[in-house]
Amino acid sequence: QVQLVESGGGLVQAGGSLSLSCAASGSIFSMNSMGWFRQAPGNQRELVALITRGGSTNVAASVKGRFTISRDNARNAVWLQMNSLKPEDTAVYYCYASAQLVTTPTTRDYWGQGTQVTVSS
Repeated sequence: QVQLVESGGGLVQAGGSLSLSCAASGSIFSMNSMGWFRQAPGNQRELVALITRGGSTNVAASVKGRFTISRDNARNAVWLQMNSLKPEDTAVYYCYASAQLVTTPTTRDYWGQGTQVTVSS
């Protein structure tokens, strides 16, 4: 199994910044894409940003230019720097990883427990 432990998040005023971090642990053979999704009340979970092992990124249009994703392959860690936050960014943010375990050739998706980000107007 892979465990994803998130930190960061909290309450911030509009225009402020927050940083999220996520570290993966477990019997990991290969960590593929890592990233962040978010889910606001009454909405479906949506992609925020993904980053491949090679550093290519896919960032949602709604956060492009404000959010930056980065990762450290050696540490199996991913970060999300969120600037110029808006009230509509309020959601639970989930860390995501696509990983292959040492014990099996199958690649699976893994999720963190979620961390709340609240942006007040």
